[in-house]
Amino acid sequence: MLRIIIRINWQYSNSHEIRMMQIIPGILEKDWNTIETKLEQIRTFTNAAHIDIIDGKFVNNKSFLDPEPFRKYAAELFLELHMMVVGPVEFVEQWAAAGFKRFLGHAEHMTSQKEFVEEAKKYGEVGLALDGPTHISQIRVPFEQLDSILVYTSNRVGFSGPSMMDDRLDKVRHLKRLTNISIEVDGGINDRTIVRAKDAGANRFVSTSFIWQSQTCAEQYKKLIEAIS
Repeated sequence: MLRIIIRINWQYSNSHEIRMMQIIPGILEKDWNTIETKLEQIRTFTNAAHIDIIDGKFVNNKSFLDPEPFRKYAAELFLELHMMVVGPVEFVEQWAAAGFKRFLGHAEHMTSQKEFVEEAKKYGEVGLALDGPTHISQIRVPFEQLDSILVYTSNRVGFSGPSMMDDRLDKVRHLKRLTNISIEVDGGINDRTIVRAKDAGANRFVSTSFIWQSQTCAEQYKKLIEAIS
């Protein structure tokens, strides 16, 4: 079994906090069979998966929305949930029950960021996500209450495949100056753009279409590791 896991740490000179660099394969699909096929592949080369859920209200797209089948993988994979849904706080408990351990809710579509953070922290790690056009000023809770922030680095969330927009990395640079919590990037991450995202200050990288564009997804994953090693 080929398992390739990146664990590269760095430490800021002005902080004792260490941020681990991590590459996470993403999955955005409409049916369980396709999702399960991808999870079976992921488990052969790493131990984490980024699952996108879309409710058809946040954007004009809809994904598979049943948390229950994921339960069989929760002991083996660290499952994080990217919640492109209206009112993400309402989804946390049921997805946590299926074994998800990190919850990334979009700042644009929640009535109370404070409530979302408090609810998600009952079950695991919590982060706020920012859509492509959204400014970091839309984060209304103190950074120290979050485990991470996800910056979408393409145009708008909801679809797999758009290219990275380099100006989105300005938000990453800005956040790096303000906080030492993990900064996750998602959107157009490939073996070239991942270097730019790392240099901007990101330490967690979600790759979806690049990972799955080849039948040898483990090799695609390895290319990402080599690019930032």
